[in-house]
Amino acid sequence: MLFDTHAHYDDAQFDGDRDALLSSLPENGVGLVLNPGCDLESSRKAVSYAQAYPHVYAAVGFHPENLEGVEGTRDLAALETLARSSPRVRAIGEIGLDYYWVKDVEGRRAQAEIFRAQMRLAGRLGLPVIIHDREAHLDSLTIVEQYPKVRGVFHCYSGSVELAKRLLDLGYLLSFTGVLTYKNARKAVEVVRATPLDRLMIETDAPYMAPVPYRGKRNSSLYVYRMAEAIAEIKDLPLETVIAQTTENGKRLFGI
Repeated sequence: MLFDTHAHYDDAQFDGDRDALLSSLPENGVGLVLNPGCDLESSRKAVSYAQAYPHVYAAVGFHPENLEGVEGTRDLAALETLARSSPRVRAIGEIGLDYYWVKDVEGRRAQAEIFRAQMRLAGRLGLPVIIHDREAHLDSLTIVEQYPKVRGVFHCYSGSVELAKRLLDLGYLLSFTGVLTYKNARKAVEVVRATPLDRLMIETDAPYMAPVPYRGKRNSSLYVYRMAEAIAEIKDLPLETVIAQTTENGKRLFGI
């Protein structure tokens, strides 16, 4: 049984076949999916999917690229209410820092403020976090170090082996997308090779970053097996071992 630990089924690309696709996953070997939110609307949708499909769970959060118009006190209170609304909510996420688009100091400071607030929320609720870290490795590390009681996963991990070791020491897991199957993914391969199997998870980040040979197509949980195959090849392990362990890792982190 595969566990796609990160897929955005609220995306408009799934509007035409969302129910059919989600309903078909168990019969196609995908026994669990976690759908994170990026703002209040997508977080509410994630919760609704988790309530409708027994194999789907939700996370709720404000993505660093979705902070326009967000008011800390009001919107974080609404997020907390949503997080408490259903036992199907198993994480706060996706949250974090994204410096790819935001270059100005004030914009990055605003991201960090909301990131810290959501880390505090996760601590209050006893939930893990799903971290988005794009071109903000050291600042992301600095912030998570400030909340030693919070655990979680750095999704679509893109940092170095050295950073990975520091995150593992903090108790975090690392998750990998279809990028792991790309020819230029040397750094990701090195990290997977250096990371114990019991600290790895797999994800699609659907509908984005489809793995080879589906690159360029809409991604979905149907393709999550490719990340398991890539890890099995990198670590020279049986595919069944990788599938079983990465699924167990996700279940352990998210309390499933």
